[in-house]
Amino acid sequence: MAGAFLPSAELTASGRPVLKPGEIECSLLSAVDLLSEDTHTFPNLKSGVVILTTLRLLWIPPESTSYANTCCVIPLSSVQNILSAKKSIKSMFQSPRIRFQVAATPEGVVAENGGSRSLIITLVVRGKTDPDSFLGKFWDAWRGRAWVATGSGLGEGEGSSSGSGSLAVRMPVVGLAGILRKEQEMWESTDKSLQDAFQDLNALMSKAKEMVTLAEKMRSKLLSGSNNQSSGAEDEEMGTKDMQDWLLSVGIVSPVTKESAGALYHQQLSRQLADFIKIPLERAGGMINLIDVYCLFNRARGTELISPDDLLQACSLWEKFDVPVMLRKFDSGVMVIQSKSHSDEEVFARIASLIMKPEALVNGISAGDASRTLGVAPAVAKEYLLAAEVKGLLCRDVSPDGFRFYINLFPELNQEDIYMVKDHSRYSTWTRAVLSR
Repeated sequence: MAGAFLPSAELTASGRPVLKPGEIECSLLSAVDLLSEDTHTFPNLKSGVVILTTLRLLWIPPESTSYANTCCVIPLSSVQNILSAKKSIKSMFQSPRIRFQVAATPEGVVAENGGSRSLIITLVVRGKTDPDSFLGKFWDAWRGRAWVATGSGLGEGEGSSSGSGSLAVRMPVVGLAGILRKEQEMWESTDKSLQDAFQDLNALMSKAKEMVTLAEKMRSKLLSGSNNQSSGAEDEEMGTKDMQDWLLSVGIVSPVTKESAGALYHQQLSRQLADFIKIPLERAGGMINLIDVYCLFNRARGTELISPDDLLQACSLWEKFDVPVMLRKFDSGVMVIQSKSHSDEEVFARIASLIMKPEALVNGISAGDASRTLGVAPAVAKEYLLAAEVKGLLCRDVSPDGFRFYINLFPELNQEDIYMVKDHSRYSTWTRAVLSR
């Protein structure tokens, strides 16, 4: 129903909006109704999350609704005016409302490039958030006109007014009016100096955005090409892998912050982390130590660092969301992030294959050996070996050098004749490996 009046946007697997190049999140509001008081056929969207970016206003419905996979969009370029709140006794007892005017077609569909009629959109804020702060950022994003090409925001009228001011005859500073006029001229001079200074800063920021966009394009090409191409020389393979690792860790363009997300900080941080960790999980075999995730995520966030408590709380919220990753805690207390499609049986099969090698049959394996085979951190590999011991695949030997794990031969032994060796058994394979040394 909403798609007939509002454009739709793509969502990630965790329910976060897919941002456009150069688009930055500014603020969020929870429990917001979106409606129009002008059109009776306009859908009344209830209790959604509103995300304000530099380009769009997005309304994401709650997960409990039947249309939870949709995301409604109001482009900021279609906004014609932001209406001031009406102060009355009635408004004191109502939920805060944010009203703005958008361009629409004769049928009432919001038009990004202008329309023949106007439509009043109302946001009813029912959550415990700060609508005044959101409104201020709404004004800033709309006035910023990020959808317009750089340099086109300065109109010709400003240049002509400054030119006419320079040719105007200066009035003498006399009396109170003269003092106020001189004060105004000082403010205008200071404002012009600030504008000149910020022009250089904006040019630097635009170049930085271009570099981020270039890095993202190279990253997407590497990801798409890694499945279809293979390099011939080993040096080229290592160079491509190093470059791919560097580009895969390129910074998050719009990290979730407490300032922008407010009360939804941990919820949105959890969703963004679920989207971010997808590619590192695939490259790590489906499981990553929580400490490594903390380093990778903070490196990608740049200066917007998070604390370990924030990371742990964000991971614990995955149980409430339909995301393809989960937080796992081993018996020893080691915590990892793993994909829901990750299977321990596949890992146990690889450990069984490793332990059956002749060298491992005699000397056993350590956590370092399993780490190299499984492609995981030694701490995680040790947890897998301990889990394989509980499953009955391995036996553990504790020495001053640490833990070593050996193949479990006890199920192969015959209680009536422990010296009897069955052909084509693990016991016979171990016996041949020992006798061959």
